Amino acid sequence: MTSHALSIAELGDLIQSTLENELSPTYWVIGEIADFRQAPQGHAYFELAEKQGSQVRAKIRCNCWHFTYRAIASRFENLTGSSIKNGMKVLAQVQVTFHPVYGLSLNVKDIDASFSLGERARIRQENIDRLTREGLLRLNASRTFPPVIQKIAIISSATAAGYGDFINHIDHNAFGYKVYHKLFPSLMQGNGAVASLIQALDLVENTKDELGLEAIVIIRGGGAQLDLDCFDSYELAAKIAQSSLPVFTGIGHERDETIADLVAHSRLKTPTAVADFLISGFRIFEENLGNLLSRLDRQTRQQLKLAAASLDQSKHQIRGLVQNRINLEQERIRSRKHQLISSSLAGLQHKKVSLDKLSHEVEKGANRFISDQQKNLDQVEKSIRQLDPISLLSKGYSRSEIEGVPVDIAKVKVGQIMVTHTRSKQIKSIIEDIQEK
Repeated sequence: MTSHALSIAELGDLIQSTLENELSPTYWVIGEIADFRQAPQGHAYFELAEKQGSQVRAKIRCNCWHFTYRAIASRFENLTGSSIKNGMKVLAQVQVTFHPVYGLSLNVKDIDASFSLGERARIRQENIDRLTREGLLRLNASRTFPPVIQKIAIISSATAAGYGDFINHIDHNAFGYKVYHKLFPSLMQGNGAVASLIQALDLVENTKDELGLEAIVIIRGGGAQLDLDCFDSYELAAKIAQSSLPVFTGIGHERDETIADLVAHSRLKTPTAVADFLISGFRIFEENLGNLLSRLDRQTRQQLKLAAASLDQSKHQIRGLVQNRINLEQERIRSRKHQLISSSLAGLQHKKVSLDKLSHEVEKGANRFISDQQKNLDQVEKSIRQLDPISLLSKGYSRSEIEGVPVDIAKVKVGQIMVTHTRSKQIKSIIEDIQEK
C-alpha cells in the first residue's frame, strides 16, 4: 500500500497541474474584502469572503502584485473617490493558483469599480424602501423642538474639521448668543462607524433628561462617496428615525445626500449650515419679541391718548351741565321772585319779613349748591392734572429710555446710552454699573 502513496510535494504538483489543466485562466467572482493589508513592496494581500447575514460561508486568500495593484487602485479611486478597503463588496477577475508551500490562493488581475458603485446604490435603495414600508423615513421630522434651541448633543469625531468649524461658528457668532453643547464622540467612517454612531445615540437618549438636551446634531464634513457608506446603514437610519429628540445632520457637502439625511428631522448642507440654522432661531425669536414690545408700547400710548381725550371731554361735559343747572336755577329763582312780587303786591308789607327770609334761604342754598359743584369741578380738574405727564415732570420726576424703550422693561447693559427727559431738558448718560434690586 505504501508503494502507491504520494509525497506531499507530489500531491501538491498533482493539485497544481490539475487546476492548470481543468480550470479557465481567469474567473470573475463577487466577494467582500476582509483582512486587507499592503506590503512594503507594494503588493496587496486580503481575503475575498461570502457572507450570509453575519455568517461567513466561504473565503479564499488573495494577492495582487505591485504593478497590477497600483493600476487597479488608481482606477478604482478615480471612479469611486475611495481607496480599496475592508468591507467593500467587489467584482474581481482572478486566477486560481496553488503553491506547494502556501496552498490555494487567488491572483487578482482586475477589480470592476463600477460594480462597487452599483452595489452601493442597490443596497441604499433597498434600505430606503424598507424604512418607507416601516413608516420610519419621516418619523423624526414629526419631533417638535422649541423656537430657540439652547442645549444640543453633538455626535462627531473630536478631530474632524467639520466639528471644529461648527464649534467655532456657534461659539463666536456675531450676535453673542450662547448655546450649550456636549460632544458624544464617535467614529465617522470605516467598519466600526455604524456601531459607534448607534452607541453615541443611545448615550444621548440616556442622558437627555439629565442634561436638558433639546436636539441632536450629527456633523462630519465632506468626503468620498464610499467614505459615507456608514450613513446609508439601515440600523443607523432606524436609530435616528426613532430618536425622541429631533436630529439635524451636516454630514457632507451639497452633492452628498445619505439615508441618515433622509430620516433626520432636517438636513443641512454643512456643519456651519447647521450652526447658522440654530443661530437663526435666536435671531427670529429676538426680532419677534422686539416687534411685540413695539406693538405693546404703541398700543399703550394710544390708550393713554384715548383716556386723556375722554377725560377732557368729561370735564367739558360736567362744566356745561353745571353751568346749565346754575342758569336754570337762577332763572327759576328770578321767575319765582317776579311771580311773588306780582301775586303778593297787596300783602308785600305784611309778608316782607317772610319773603326776605325765604329769599335769603334760597340764595344761600343756591350758593351752597354752586360751591359744591365748584368743589367737584376743582377735584376733577386736579385729578386730570395729576394724570398729565407734563404735570409729573413739573414735580421733578423724569422719564428714562434706552433705544426708545422704557428703562424698567429694557434689557439694560453696561455701556449703553440712556436718555432722560425732564420738563425742560433731555439728558444722555452712559451706563457704568447695574445693580439688581
